[in-house]
Amino acid sequence: MLAGAARIWLSAAAAGLERARAALAGVTAAVARRARPALRLGARPARFAARWMPKGLYPRALVIVIAPVVLLQSVIAYVFMERHWQTVTQRLSSAVSADIAAMIDVYESYPQDAQGLVLSRIAQERLGMDVEIIPNSELPAPGPRPFFSLLDSALSTELSEQVARPFWLDTVGRSSLIEIRIKLGNNVMRVLTRRSQAYASNSHIFLLWMIGTSLILLTIAVLFLRNQIRPILKLADAAEAFGKGRDADFRPRGASEVRRAGAAFIEMKRRVERSIGERTTMLNGVSHDLRTILTRFRLSLALLERSAEIEALEKDVDEMARMLEDYLAFARGDAGEAPVESDIRAFLEDLKADAERQGHQTELAVVGDPLVVIRPDAFRRLLTNLVSNAARFGDRIAIRANHDARYLIVTVDDDGPGIPPELREDVFRPFVRLDEARNVDHGGTGLGLAIARDVARAHGGDIMLGDSPLGGLRATVRLPV
Repeated sequence: MLAGAARIWLSAAAAGLERARAALAGVTAAVARRARPALRLGARPARFAARWMPKGLYPRALVIVIAPVVLLQSVIAYVFMERHWQTVTQRLSSAVSADIAAMIDVYESYPQDAQGLVLSRIAQERLGMDVEIIPNSELPAPGPRPFFSLLDSALSTELSEQVARPFWLDTVGRSSLIEIRIKLGNNVMRVLTRRSQAYASNSHIFLLWMIGTSLILLTIAVLFLRNQIRPILKLADAAEAFGKGRDADFRPRGASEVRRAGAAFIEMKRRVERSIGERTTMLNGVSHDLRTILTRFRLSLALLERSAEIEALEKDVDEMARMLEDYLAFARGDAGEAPVESDIRAFLEDLKADAERQGHQTELAVVGDPLVVIRPDAFRRLLTNLVSNAARFGDRIAIRANHDARYLIVTVDDDGPGIPPELREDVFRPFVRLDEARNVDHGGTGLGLAIARDVARAHGGDIMLGDSPLGGLRATVRLPV
């Protein structure tokens, strides 16, 4: 009985958990559907900022330094203008308006001083104002308001509240004085007071000090950042030059982290060069031993009587020698050859002449400066492999070189059967030979395009295959300069 009740209870609990899981999944899906538009909307500012943010390390560092300073100075200037400058100006304007209102009350309370002589003396001695009563006069026409009208606004508001009479105000005519005229019946009271009595005129000193010190600090920060970024740029240039197969004079400088990265790069460079040197030495030894054996084969075959079998063996030995050279060329790469400035036009003209001697119609065009920094023997091997492939499978060949400020681009077109797009990357793998319409290394070892791409990448570039305007295959070599 108890076991049955337990099973029933467990089944009910499992069903309840399943319903709760389904409900939670539904709630999660609903929340995700509702939050998706908000997430997309929030991602737009991030994409906008990423699009317009500078890409270089030096500009980004400047933004990191300058943006907080500018923001801080803007907040300080706003708070100062809003809380201090405007408040002080308003209080000073209120005091001037109160003094003028008091003089009006004195003038109206003592009619025996109709000319206002006593009032003028009291205003001059006690309030620092020049007061004059102009009989039978009217207020002048309102003048133009100044562009920066903080003083006009504050003083006009206070005069309207405390004097409550028609008035005319001029804060522009005289740089150090303010002229106020108030209509008193048929007369006009003219008041001249110093601008400093109604306006916080020394506030610009604080702003000038703030801006000046900020500019000095930012200049120091920019110079410091420039000195810190320069070793990183030198390291990047050295790494780029090493990737192109060029030797760069580099010494670690700058901060300790940058020096550590520079020392690691130099150590890596030494290990790579040592590994390449050891491999080259080993391959030279293997090449010497194998060539010695092949030479002995040739001598032995030359001493035998001529027959069909001997001729077949000689062909096999020649084929073996050619295959050996291809293997060693691929394994050796272009190690040991220094980049020098070479004339690319001379290379291409030699290849054009070779192709024309084989009966192929060949076109050549060179745009830009023909002088480029390359490994001449390795680059000649690259171009020879490409032109040989084009000559093997096509009748017409078009060679074009374009040297601009950033890249050297060489294209080799033919009118052969081409290579299907899905197989164009496979032909760059070592020992791959196509057995269909276009056998790239027919009669070879399958290393021609592999050697060509290896040479191009050793120069920091690459080779791409595409469709040719002639109807066949286009091989494009792109090298940074």
